[in-house]
Amino acid sequence: MFPLIESIKIFDGKPQHLSYHQHRFEASYYKVYKTLTNIKLSDVIQVPETYQKGLVKLRFLYNQTDCFCQYDFYTPKQIKTLKLIYNDDIQYDLKWVNRSQLETLKQQKGTADDILIVKNQRITDTSFTNIIFFDGKRWLTPKYPLLHGTARARLLNEKIIEAEDIFIEDLKLFTHYKLINAMRGIDNPKQPISNIRF
Repeated sequence: MFPLIESIKIFDGKPQHLSYHQHRFEASYYKVYKTLTNIKLSDVIQVPETYQKGLVKLRFLYNQTDCFCQYDFYTPKQIKTLKLIYNDDIQYDLKWVNRSQLETLKQQKGTADDILIVKNQRITDTSFTNIIFFDGKRWLTPKYPLLHGTARARLLNEKIIEAEDIFIEDLKLFTHYKLINAMRGIDNPKQPISNIRF
């Protein structure tokens, strides 16, 4: 019914970084439905009283003619270890509700907390976040992620991170990594690069 989704951070009743979500929503809508949308997220989002305090995740679901807002309190998952998974066919360039390709790959994580997907020898994303790497001076993110996340776009625009082509052999150049998405900012805990399992 609703094939596409935007996941939006709500903090103390206020949607965060809404312009980036609006931009991706409009671009995704046009790519799928070949027409423009007149829906403005700022008009649609009305945070219920129950969710006016604390950290909340809004799942904004939509199709060509309708949309739906689903609110839930959010507690970040503790992700400390990643397992490298290789797949050259994975496609997730739009934020689809159907994540079956990603979930199938995630079944290969073993005892790790999540997976880090390698496509055509390039580092891409985890199963639900973009990733950034620290080389001692700079935070770098893969130039070719599976999904161009809103947090990634914002941090690039703010010049807090930089995008570079990152291959498997480049991992040894980094000391730490962090996971970022709409719900996880640059201030979330870093993990040693040794926590990535080959």
